[in-house]
Amino acid sequence: MATLLSNGQQSVMATTSNGQEQKQQQHEPEEQQQQQRVEISKSSSPKPGAMPSLKLNRMGSVSPKDKRVYKIVLTGGPCGGKTTGQSRLCTFFENLGWKVFRVPETATVLLSGGVKFSDLTEKEAYKFQENLIRTMVQIENTYFELGNSSNRNCLIICDRGVMDASAYISKDKWEKMMAGNKWNPVEMRDNRYNQILHLVSAANGAEDFYSTEDHACRSEGVDLARELDYKSAAAWVGHPYFDVIDNSTNFETKMNRMIESVCQKLGIDIGDRLQATSRKLKYLVALLPPDSEFPPFQDFDVVHHYLQSAGPKVQARLRKRGQKNHWSYIHTQRRPNVHGQARIEVKTQLTHRDYMNLLAQRDDAHFTIYKKRRCFLINNQYFQLDIYKEPGHPRCKGLVLLETYSSLTGDALKNCMPKFLNIVKEVTGDPDYSMFNLSLKEDWSTTKKFCRSATHGKQDEQSPEPAKQYHPYDENSD
Repeated sequence: MATLLSNGQQSVMATTSNGQEQKQQQHEPEEQQQQQRVEISKSSSPKPGAMPSLKLNRMGSVSPKDKRVYKIVLTGGPCGGKTTGQSRLCTFFENLGWKVFRVPETATVLLSGGVKFSDLTEKEAYKFQENLIRTMVQIENTYFELGNSSNRNCLIICDRGVMDASAYISKDKWEKMMAGNKWNPVEMRDNRYNQILHLVSAANGAEDFYSTEDHACRSEGVDLARELDYKSAAAWVGHPYFDVIDNSTNFETKMNRMIESVCQKLGIDIGDRLQATSRKLKYLVALLPPDSEFPPFQDFDVVHHYLQSAGPKVQARLRKRGQKNHWSYIHTQRRPNVHGQARIEVKTQLTHRDYMNLLAQRDDAHFTIYKKRRCFLINNQYFQLDIYKEPGHPRCKGLVLLETYSSLTGDALKNCMPKFLNIVKEVTGDPDYSMFNLSLKEDWSTTKKFCRSATHGKQDEQSPEPAKQYHPYDENSD
């Protein structure tokens, strides 16, 4: 079982044949003992800190000897944050210059075709699970081969993995299935994936946030969700790099802990960006220097569309982000003040078709926002530079905003800022630099849609000013 520690870290325990528990030790992959019927793509699990420092050229490619293909599994019970987690990991690593592949959940693909377990006979259910695993292996191998042939560092995110199937079948039938196909857990679990991230279901520790509303294939109650969460965790016990991301913190910090765990295993130094005390900082920049003065960077074309929303406290927007006419699509929805948590933000990866369909819901009160986004690392700090492009409102002409996350203050923060940029001033929380406000078509002096942030500016605690209108979308740029 996986034992959760109070600080959100975990100690993975493996049960030995005599029933005692011992901490899983790092080991070298054993030689394959049986011929596999299904070709399984192998990858030795990397040791923490073993990754060399990133050596990217300006296009993000790396030398063959330095290239990494890192395969992770996002697993966990229902409503654990896997969909949002996949989106966050994708954005984070693309900004580092990595190529990211997202392997879809095979069970969802098959079940969405009209299959219901309750309608299957025992024999049919067994065969369905067996074919599900075979299909999953083939789909994953397709992405693994693409990763191996890429000239860039590559992160492959699997939405559940082979061993998850064992959570939905009895132990005897699972062992029969493994033996019948000449599969073994060392190859299927330990050597196939580099890291397993178990995102604990909201049904276990965050019950107020558990919901089945936004998932067509999810219908589990809280008790069943807890049971499935435990079984999916137990399925991966024994993997040398198995991280349990529990609900001991709020959801935003949970996502940061997940990303931090992957970076730690890869040996990527991300500074303090993902610390719980980190805060978003935004700066106005003038007179961009030539590209030659930047450290290695990645440029992306970014397009934002605000959508019509269900109410004044809900924000929805689409983001298209890409390089060389290859695009990723994200739908972001923010719902503030849910059960005392300041903001719930749900990010969902979209297909091109879904993106085009949602464009029909564009809010005509907003301009489309076009940017060039430059992402770079300097002084162990990660930065995003948003360069606004036309067409757009005249207020956005020539606008350049620098964003970062940090827990530093004072001179320490000043010393880590990029010295080659002409930073005019800090505009964190300033409503004049909110993308929501910048995109408004109406004049700010007359529109009723302009939102003011409660976080901008300092107030005298002894004589507070009247409360300002709260902007529920004190937004992070996707």
